[in-house]
Amino acid sequence: MSTERVINFGAGPSALPLSVLEEAQKGLVNFDGTGIGIAEISHRSKEFQAFLDEFEQNIRTQLDVPPTHRILFTQGGGTGQFSAVVLNLLARHRLLHPTATPEETVLDYVVTGSWSKKAAEEARRLAAGHATVRTVVDSRVYSKDGKAYDNIPPHAEFAFSEDPALIYYCENETVDGVEFSHDPQSPASFPFHLLKRDTLVPLVADYSSSFMCRPIPRLADHAVIYAGAQKNIGPAGLTILIVRQDCIVDVDAAARLGATPVPLSLSYKILADSGSLYNTPAVLPIYMSGLVVRRMKENGGLPYYEEMNRRKAQKLYAIVHEGEQKGVFRRKVQQGSESWMNAVFEVLGEGAEKKFLEGAEKEGMKGLKGHRSVSSHALLCIRVSLYNAITEEEVDKLIAYMTRFLGES
Repeated sequence: MSTERVINFGAGPSALPLSVLEEAQKGLVNFDGTGIGIAEISHRSKEFQAFLDEFEQNIRTQLDVPPTHRILFTQGGGTGQFSAVVLNLLARHRLLHPTATPEETVLDYVVTGSWSKKAAEEARRLAAGHATVRTVVDSRVYSKDGKAYDNIPPHAEFAFSEDPALIYYCENETVDGVEFSHDPQSPASFPFHLLKRDTLVPLVADYSSSFMCRPIPRLADHAVIYAGAQKNIGPAGLTILIVRQDCIVDVDAAARLGATPVPLSLSYKILADSGSLYNTPAVLPIYMSGLVVRRMKENGGLPYYEEMNRRKAQKLYAIVHEGEQKGVFRRKVQQGSESWMNAVFEVLGEGAEKKFLEGAEKEGMKGLKGHRSVSSHALLCIRVSLYNAITEEEVDKLIAYMTRFLGES
């Protein structure tokens, strides 16, 4: 069995910086000079509390999170938040509109890929009999074949409800490789200009695949932003929330008015009032994610990572485009809607994808196999995840391999 580390282009759990893994090794034995390993130490200890405070502050500073928003740490991943955002924001809506009927209680969902589709399905399950779940826009309508999630729809197609209990979108669809552009002038950006400006809009965003890879556009205009740590900043097991204060509500008071009761583990108020320590948190994932974010700060913060990630994506899409010109590669996403973090493409020809994957693995590159839902082929197409821990040099190695593959095809 090889002891050599390979380049992990997997979509998650994904690559972590080697220096962080090595630091975490020490912390597993002796955390912060306590003589106790991080996986053993009490989450109520002053040392862990100090680390948690630093972690929160590093996120707040680097993302420029305003004081109107709380940063919370929980578990359950993005899938857990499919449920939590519905229950907490339905509770908020009930407190604001005690007599609203299910027809008057509307949840708006922007569906641009597999994850937003799953989120909308969970909303329909939880809201049945209590609210109406409405699809604002479904990007499959605007796809090449009418079936694929391969684009961000035109702004003119977005029609939000007058007073929704929430508006949901997924900023980066990991599976499908589709992403809302961060350029406000791009037709593939999120249409913030269509939101009402005179109210606190209950805008919810899933940022799991791109959290901390660059600044979040219009962060202060969001009610809830959530992200699983296992893409860009840590191992699986930690979910990070940025929640506007007006969305941290008394869910029990809302239940007395007819809202669906919210489990304690999903209540934003319980999390906030306890400082994310109502029960034992994901101590080890918090520790490793905190080390990553500390390292990010030392490297120059989000400006550094934004520029690096821009270069990585530009290089990769350039070679994919070259492969398209030669009839070897075929992108799965329409131009302008591609993800910085997850590039998805096919390798054309009988047995070509298998050959591509096997050749990459021989050169020490793994995790390139795509997701079943974006390909009808027995093999699953190619997905290259370019998270923060993937260096430019590692991307250059992949591009060199792709260039040789084109020359041999």
